[in-house]
Amino acid sequence: MRQLLLDLLPETPPSLDNFVPGGNGETLAALTAWLAGGHGESSLLLWGEPGSGKSHLLLASGFCYRDARQDPDLAGLEELPENLAVDHVEALSAPGQIALFNAFNRIRAARGRLLTAAAQAPAHLALRDDLRTRLGYGLIYRLLPLSDAEKAAAIQHQAAERAMKFPREALDYLLRHAPRDMRALSALVVALDHYSLEQKRPITLPLLREVLASPLEN
Repeated sequence: MRQLLLDLLPETPPSLDNFVPGGNGETLAALTAWLAGGHGESSLLLWGEPGSGKSHLLLASGFCYRDARQDPDLAGLEELPENLAVDHVEALSAPGQIALFNAFNRIRAARGRLLTAAAQAPAHLALRDDLRTRLGYGLIYRLLPLSDAEKAAAIQHQAAERAMKFPREALDYLLRHAPRDMRALSALVVALDHYSLEQKRPITLPLLREVLASPLEN
């Protein structure tokens, strides 16, 4: 089977509109207002467990995005614009923490915006004290992961928009065996739609198993 899980889309870019809020409606509204300049604070931090949507929202912000897991030193941060998004701040190295501290001060002085994300609230992050204090100055919101029921409802809605018939047994199997984050699940729905049309077969549990078992080819 050809490159099924790599070629199924281009992935839909993250946006505020395609974020599935679940129990995070209030946080999404606050972030949307902050991005629009509706709050005077220069920084906002999102925290929560993996898969809760932090990276999605940082990418959706339109800010210059940096991921501390990929670049723990945050090289060249002083040259970036005053609207900055830094993901996984808990992964920052010592030089990266200094760089973010300096960027915080620069952005605040320039009346820019700093959006950050972490696995924990600022008070519990293993960062230098001055940076942890700075991150605690601004707005702080926790993102809650979607429940299985919320994921199922979102998948059914996406399937209905694509005029897909998604049997309940296939949906239950998808939630048990596929990646848990909503972006991956949404991508798999698109994959199933493409594969079903290509094969001229309805979506069934055997077809879903074929897609999930497909080896990745180079």
